[in-house]
Amino acid sequence: MATARTENVGPMVMGLNKQNGQLRGQNKPPAVQPARQAAHLRTVEASSLETTGKGASTKGNEFEDYCLKRELLMGIFEMGWEKPSPIQEESIPIALSGRDILARAKNGTGKSGAYLIPLLERIDLKKDHIQAIVMVPTRELALQVSQISIQISKHMGGVKVMATTGGTNLRDDIMRLDEIVHVVIATPGRILDLIKKGVAKVDRVQMIVMDEADKLLSQDFVVLIEDIISFLAKNRQILLYSATFPMSVQKFMAKHLQKPYEINLMEELTLKGITQFYAYVTERQKVHCLNTLFSRLQINQSIIFCNSTQRVELLAKKITQLGYSCFYIHAKMMQEYRNRVFHDFRNGLCRNLVCTDLFTRGIDIQAVNVVINFDFPKNAETYLHRIGRSGRFGHLGLAINLITSEDRFNLKAIEEQLVTDIKPIPSSIDKSLYVAEYHSSGADGDGEDKPERQQDST
Repeated sequence: MATARTENVGPMVMGLNKQNGQLRGQNKPPAVQPARQAAHLRTVEASSLETTGKGASTKGNEFEDYCLKRELLMGIFEMGWEKPSPIQEESIPIALSGRDILARAKNGTGKSGAYLIPLLERIDLKKDHIQAIVMVPTRELALQVSQISIQISKHMGGVKVMATTGGTNLRDDIMRLDEIVHVVIATPGRILDLIKKGVAKVDRVQMIVMDEADKLLSQDFVVLIEDIISFLAKNRQILLYSATFPMSVQKFMAKHLQKPYEINLMEELTLKGITQFYAYVTERQKVHCLNTLFSRLQINQSIIFCNSTQRVELLAKKITQLGYSCFYIHAKMMQEYRNRVFHDFRNGLCRNLVCTDLFTRGIDIQAVNVVINFDFPKNAETYLHRIGRSGRFGHLGLAINLITSEDRFNLKAIEEQLVTDIKPIPSSIDKSLYVAEYHSSGADGDGEDKPERQQDST
């Protein structure tokens, strides 16, 4: 990896041990402006901002229009979801009717609410068996979805939601399933294990949701998914949500879905609200370029992507040597540390997160307004998922790509496939493109004031 020359960099302070993913820079750079309150916003899928402009236009529906239980509506409004997003408008009434759904929508557009609201509405508290399963490809997404469902249903008088994933104690899950559970949110391997042990009884499940269906139906998971489906009743409802629609999803749909209602919001939503730039650099210049970006951008929170776990740890160490606090996360870390990093970053305890593509799937952190591809991805699908971490529904975001000579062909191919324009990075980036305060106030943000160092919030 490239190295950067830094003068007078103090010793690095680390948390519990090397693998916990939380690195802290001893020397904090001077800050002109305090950390934005946005870093501490609740993580919600649908913004309470207007759903026009940078997001997609809506039909003007209200959540009250869907005849939902009053207790469920209370939870929805307490989450800050004032009006349904486009995917929620399209999805909720169809899901309530019991029909199968295939929905294509970008991450950050309210997909979790689109399936959790009808799922929770249809739970019958008089029945003490598992009634719905939500399957997701990563442990972090399972935890996020379970937290959202618990929050939404907290006034419903006893809806029991359980998250179960690999990397956690199987005995704890077995004991939990000995009690009443209505909704299971799971990664495929763990739920299949519990089903085969006879612990998770799924023969009366009425609804199964597959979030990030393109990933769940890839070669990594498809055998497990088919096995799980075989244990379900024939008349179950299946809801598929996917940003992309590869052949694997088409084959599964043809085999298992009955006249599905198809929703496609991708063209309208794909990259709106996200301004994309590239910086042409050599490998040795990357860390220096990153340091320059940190000193000049007004970052609420940033996510920085590398293409390997080794490069994640090396870069995280470099960032702390530059004087910035930094978390990192990758699949080879112990699960308890992954959970802690995810939770603390989501709650705004650190400004920067370095990660692999583990973190691209459906993770919703609204304070993230800058995504940096330290290593440029190989394909358009990965690029779309990565930069979707910024510019969440109704918000602004900035995506910056560090491009070497080897990446230039991928850059051109991804621009063509996504029908988007990735421009050379200017000497000064207009803050109104990615900072909400500047956007709403109309400030020019063109660099007249002094460049702002980001302030660590740790």
